[in-house]
Amino acid sequence: MGSKSRKPSKQSKKVPLQQHQDDIPSIPATAGRTTRDVIQLSLKVVGLLTLAAAYSPISQLTLSPVYGSIPSSIQHQRLTVATVLLAGALMSRTRAPILGHLISFLPVLAFSIPTIQFFLFRYSNQLGPIYGPIVTEIVTYCPLVLMSVLGSAELVDATGLSRYGEQFMNGGVATLAYAILSIMKKLSISLIARNIGSGLIFTRLGMQVLISTIYAILLPSRLILIAVLPMFHTLFLNVHSPLPYTTAVLNSTLHEQNFSLVARQESRTGYISVLDNIKDGFRVMRCDHSLLGGEWTPQRKLPVSYLNEPIYAVFVMLEAVRLVETQPTKTNAPIPDNEKHSLVIGLGIGITPSALIAHGINTTVVEIDPVVYDYATKYFNLPSNHTKVVEDATVFINKMEAEGAGRKKYDYIIHDVFTGGAEPVELFTEEFLRGLSNSLSSNGVIAINYAGDLFLPPAGIVVHTVKSIFPSCRIYRENAAPDLTSTSMGNSLKRDFTNMVIFCRKSKGTLKFRKPVEADYLKSGARRYHLLPHFEIDATVFETGGEPRDLEILKRGRTKDIQSSHKDSAIGHWGIMRTVLPDSVWENW
Repeated sequence: MGSKSRKPSKQSKKVPLQQHQDDIPSIPATAGRTTRDVIQLSLKVVGLLTLAAAYSPISQLTLSPVYGSIPSSIQHQRLTVATVLLAGALMSRTRAPILGHLISFLPVLAFSIPTIQFFLFRYSNQLGPIYGPIVTEIVTYCPLVLMSVLGSAELVDATGLSRYGEQFMNGGVATLAYAILSIMKKLSISLIARNIGSGLIFTRLGMQVLISTIYAILLPSRLILIAVLPMFHTLFLNVHSPLPYTTAVLNSTLHEQNFSLVARQESRTGYISVLDNIKDGFRVMRCDHSLLGGEWTPQRKLPVSYLNEPIYAVFVMLEAVRLVETQPTKTNAPIPDNEKHSLVIGLGIGITPSALIAHGINTTVVEIDPVVYDYATKYFNLPSNHTKVVEDATVFINKMEAEGAGRKKYDYIIHDVFTGGAEPVELFTEEFLRGLSNSLSSNGVIAINYAGDLFLPPAGIVVHTVKSIFPSCRIYRENAAPDLTSTSMGNSLKRDFTNMVIFCRKSKGTLKFRKPVEADYLKSGARRYHLLPHFEIDATVFETGGEPRDLEILKRGRTKDIQSSHKDSAIGHWGIMRTVLPDSVWENW
């Protein structure tokens, strides 16, 4: 008796589909379906899941300016899997009438997500880089996926497949949903990477609006009227929109923190912007939740040959490659700067290459992001008399390797590729570094900037990999080491995030720096104080320090372990960036 009362009748299963036809006019009743209806419904199923999959990388992109690309991705896949499993559980346990309504609300939710994110970002400092992305996606991306999967189940049910068994249909829909989400996510990432920033549609907010519009076209409903207010906010008040009016609103907001937006554009490495600090007089270039560099803005017009002062000492310290003593030439005469060649991997705002060019060195700049290159030229006065290469550094070095012995050789190489809270791991592999060594002249010098937490394993692995390629190295840090004996710093909270520059020479022997002369300073106070490295690190601390270090050599295709450690480093970097610029500057991108 009790078991019969729990068994739903065939008629009750059809209630959601037939009862809500007014709200979902595009779903025909199961009994009246035709082959054309089934095809249309099947295409809608694929369309809904494809849109949800496309939203996966977009969700992470919208979070990265506030939390950084790495923290935004840490739990994203787990949340996606959990959401699909939840949808499967709901499909198997209930056919409640409310599930029939969910499909109608999908466009409303999609149009509301930019507004929800806008207000949640205001609490980013309280939520932090760990919980901020999780909370934001739980109330935005996850419901979108959940409703898309459940909506797809309703559409599949309308095709009549439920006659093969309820459990078969539910399990099949959940499996199909995850398969489509996984495949289409990869395709979306590739498409976005090739086109982001190319137009209004391929901005973060533009892609959100585009997907929302397609949802509305696929699922027409009167409920879309609910989304009028979020749509109005997105178009006229959301500062993440790169429109003239919203950009004016953004500048008004930034002025409250004594900042002014000079330029902004989305690009392949992240959200790029140039900001002026009105009160203290400096300019920075931002990439997502990180700074690529900055300089003090002159208060008066200065001679063209004068280089603006950098706000970070590390970029000046990289120029010390010129101070490294090299082996005597056959004639014992030093090679003048204007006969030397330098290679700079990673441009930033162009502090180091500008100085090398000012010394007369023939300089080649390799930068992966065309927007970073353009902004360094327009807003940070990167000189034009250099060789410009806009492509992935691994591609550039592979081309040089293919040239063999006839390749061009460089006297100086600057390796400075930090962005987004962590290093691009592939540019620290043995293979890539060996390619740099092969491109270095026999008497050449290389400076490698590694930015990260020196307490984490990647720092030691990178040092060990570099020293396996170059026979003579010395390591310096940007600032003095912190006092780690302080009782206020517990062991679990110890961090040492800094810029570590590894100077190496291709030839053997002790690496030494000559004393700078006046011409080395380029009339710069920052160079007078920071050009010659001061804070040396004993390389043995990475091998026999207080805790055992993994001394493996980083190889191409075997970077998974170091990438996992980069999560901790990126979270630490997030906290440092929040001390450099106010929260509202990071939140209002």
